[in-house]
Amino acid sequence: MLPTEQDKNYWEQMLLGDKNALFGLYNNLYFHLIRFGLKINPDDELVKDCVNQVFLNLWDKRTRLNPVENVKSYLMTSLRRCMLDQLAYIDRTNLAVNKMGKGEAANELSYEEIMIGIQQDEELKNKLRVAIAQLTPRQSELIQLKFFEGLSYEQIAERTSQTIKTAYNTIYDAIKILRKILK
Repeated sequence: MLPTEQDKNYWEQMLLGDKNALFGLYNNLYFHLIRFGLKINPDDELVKDCVNQVFLNLWDKRTRLNPVENVKSYLMTSLRRCMLDQLAYIDRTNLAVNKMGKGEAANELSYEEIMIGIQQDEELKNKLRVAIAQLTPRQSELIQLKFFEGLSYEQIAERTSQTIKTAYNTIYDAIKILRKILK
């Protein structure tokens, strides 16, 4: 079976809810997508995060997706859009930070606004604590390493004596659980 036929078969099986087909597609196209993403932007962590986000989105939206002829091309387009969205978000964030640093947005908040902000922040932190407590100990550990300590998947795999794929899959499952809980 040709790689494109295999990818198309994986795609069709994934649309039917086959998680193994999603992983097969991931394994077949991961490095192609990484190479493609690095041509758009040299930040390897951004590229890896966007590739993973593309596959998370595929799984989440699989019931609304249509069959495609060229799966690789479809995923490359999705990756490009994800990366451009992330880069635009980073630019907007940097612009806002720069404006605040120059005093353009130096409106002082009232005491009440500050207190409301603190309360909302505490509520979110509590929800997140409760959600993380519902994960398995391994999922909780890997979420801590990835998002609170900022380690890459390679570093996580090295620290926990797992493969990179296992670390990614565990974090993927944990994120799915957290999304359901926090909705």
